[in-house]
Amino acid sequence: MSARPQPPQLRPYQVELINDLYRKLNEGHKKVAIIAGTGAGKTVISGQICAHAEGAGKRLMFLVHLDVLVGQTYEKMKSFGLHCGFIKAGWEEDRDAPIQIASVQTMAQRKWWRTWPADVVFYDEAHTTLFSRIGKAVLYKTHPHAVHLAMTATPERLGKDQLGEHLETLVASPVPSDLQAMGFLSQMKYFSMPPDGVADLKNVRTVRGDYDEAGLKNACDRPELVTKIVQEWQRLTPGKRTIAFCVDIEHARHVAEAFRRAGIPSDTVEGGTPIKDRQRMYADLREERILVLTSCNVISIGFDEPSVEVGLMLRPTQSSALHFQQIGRVMRISPKTGKTHGIILDQAGNLERLGFPEDIQEYRLPMKKEGSGGGSPPPMKACPQCGRMVYAFFVKCPDCNHQWVSERPLNLEDLVEIYSREQAHQIKDIPTLIEIFHGHRRKSFQRGYAPTLAEHNFYEHCGRSPRDEWCLGSIFGRRPTVEQQQAFLEYLHRSARRIGKRADWIVREFEKEFGSGTWEKMARR
Repeated sequence: MSARPQPPQLRPYQVELINDLYRKLNEGHKKVAIIAGTGAGKTVISGQICAHAEGAGKRLMFLVHLDVLVGQTYEKMKSFGLHCGFIKAGWEEDRDAPIQIASVQTMAQRKWWRTWPADVVFYDEAHTTLFSRIGKAVLYKTHPHAVHLAMTATPERLGKDQLGEHLETLVASPVPSDLQAMGFLSQMKYFSMPPDGVADLKNVRTVRGDYDEAGLKNACDRPELVTKIVQEWQRLTPGKRTIAFCVDIEHARHVAEAFRRAGIPSDTVEGGTPIKDRQRMYADLREERILVLTSCNVISIGFDEPSVEVGLMLRPTQSSALHFQQIGRVMRISPKTGKTHGIILDQAGNLERLGFPEDIQEYRLPMKKEGSGGGSPPPMKACPQCGRMVYAFFVKCPDCNHQWVSERPLNLEDLVEIYSREQAHQIKDIPTLIEIFHGHRRKSFQRGYAPTLAEHNFYEHCGRSPRDEWCLGSIFGRRPTVEQQQAFLEYLHRSARRIGKRADWIVREFEKEFGSGTWEKMARR
């Protein structure tokens, strides 16, 4: 008789989260969200809950939304010694098993589960499974009297419908910054493009809450951008295991090809890649037979390789769920491989758009969003050759084959390091603080905001006020031209009118940027 496997040892906060869950159930709640960010150990937490359910004689249905997650879930269940059946094509059915691991795709093809007497329904990646047609049917029609447990790392969803509309309460793991402080998540470094970014998204329409893929491809899958990210990887993170998040599979292939041309072993994992081939690629990355693995929406969810040190953000998104899932792929600790921290190279502007995991202060159940999810009318443009009106994201006119090139020159400056609010509050190094302040000053100037906003944003970001002398050369450097000084003066006049400042404020702000005595020189010209 084989020995019963030794179940995983839970961390203290995982034990506390499960105890919190049982307190909620004892209070009478039957629809509970379990929020555990990437690296908090969702599979261990869910495995322990399933083990408790089986031990109490309960029947539990465990819903997953990706085929690849069935095997991962089963491996975790086996580590707890649990008896499982499957509602999944290609996996053996056992309707008497107390735990049923169910693919929502297969459930749509089979009917017997509708009357299977589940006491508990567990929604893995609940921001997806709970909102599927099958998930809604289980919650409201087939098993309305069961206990419903909805686990997710990212409670915010695109579109109107949110978890708070369907669940009663929540329990949560510590936020990422607390897990970092405990040593359970890696410290992070972030590098981003200058504020104006590289991808021109103004003509990319929004579809179901996120950027339209065809428009993104036109904006992002461009040889100069692909070449630039390879150069930046070589400059900032050479030799480190890397995953890249791309717009579509063709973009992912182009990125991998560019790395191979630079002599860096790379591969691409696709939606149709068989599970055995995926596992081989993941092992190749772990063992450094390849250094870069590119994909489109394949390694955002269900990918668990702690040794990965670098994430390349090459796909702009409006989805905070997708954004934090992608960052989470490189936040796992890996003492075995000597990983000291994770690194994000953001060519998509997602960090500025959606923020940093370290700055999450608490988890909550989001409620329905008003006015979102409907998308906006797609922008149009006229073909300069034949005059036909076409969608703005078209790169070739369907009538005359005119080929558009981007009207906006690409900003191909080097990536610069940026900091979350949590990280910035810890910075004591004055040159680093000055560099951050200069970034806020440049952003305010470029967007036409008053310089007082830069000071406010710096205080919010770093937890301290900037010194006046830090302004010197912040926008134009130490050798500004007369034209640059004139442009700044016009900017100060516009700002003064808008925020109600007098002429002496304009003089002070001018000399803070250009130095003492420069106002008189300017006035004499």
